[in-house]
Amino acid sequence: MKRAGVLLLAAVPVIATGVYFVMPADSADAPATPPVAGAPSSREDAKNRAEQERAADDAIVAGRPPGLAAPAKKELAQQLVSSAEASTTQWRTSYGTIDDVGDGCGYTAGIIGFCTGTHDLLALVERYTEAHPGNGLAAYLPALREVDGTDSHEGLDPGFTAAWRAEAELPAFREAQETERDRVYFEPAVRLAKLDGLGTLGQFVYFDAMVFHGPDTDAEGFYGLRERTMRKAKTPGQGGDEKTYLNAFLDVRRAAMRAKRPGTDTSRVDTAQRRFLEAGNMELDTPLVWEVYGATYKLP
Repeated sequence: MKRAGVLLLAAVPVIATGVYFVMPADSADAPATPPVAGAPSSREDAKNRAEQERAADDAIVAGRPPGLAAPAKKELAQQLVSSAEASTTQWRTSYGTIDDVGDGCGYTAGIIGFCTGTHDLLALVERYTEAHPGNGLAAYLPALREVDGTDSHEGLDPGFTAAWRAEAELPAFREAQETERDRVYFEPAVRLAKLDGLGTLGQFVYFDAMVFHGPDTDAEGFYGLRERTMRKAKTPGQGGDEKTYLNAFLDVRRAAMRAKRPGTDTSRVDTAQRRFLEAGNMELDTPLVWEVYGATYKLP
């Protein structure tokens, strides 16, 4: 994953008009002494409203067609992302990949491009270690915490890459990668796309953007890009035209990619997603032909 910040929103409730946060009454950030007598009640009311909104959103999502969450479409989505992240549609060959590609994110590894500098790789190893103490990556957790947010390899070299590849041979770690991909990227992207009234292609557009830009609220994160797009075009859920909205989203995303790294290759937008959109393939039906980074891919 290529992103600037480290604010993850995978576990934060999201509604179609924006992002909302719920602070538990016993949060460390909550005042120890309520400033007014009604404060605890106000916090409880806010929590109740958030839970009601979440329940309403759950009902909306449940009423939508499976879309990208259907098994065959989910497989297709991972093949498309893998063509851009790993230059192959055979995404299951990427569990053990790990390299520093020089993008400022440290080591990039695994099936979705988890990065040592962008928090998601750390979160993966922490969760994996909770379930499997003593695994081959657990010893690197202190170093992973230190380099989080940087491109440093300090404390990771020379053994971390070999440890990653060895652990990736184990079914449990492969499953952990897939679970984290779904928790952080796939499920939030598909859920929000459905709330925005988007079909299967739009759900993939959100998923790929979530992977590349990260689930952040800053200007260059996924939620920032969505917010900027909504100033230009209405989502279908707001009564807008789906093609118009997706074109606007891809415009905003492409500009963000270029602004971050002038001259960067934007073909995963230009000759993949935009091509599907221009063809009117809103359900992402096969056969598909697309180009990424100069290579052509086909799925029958």
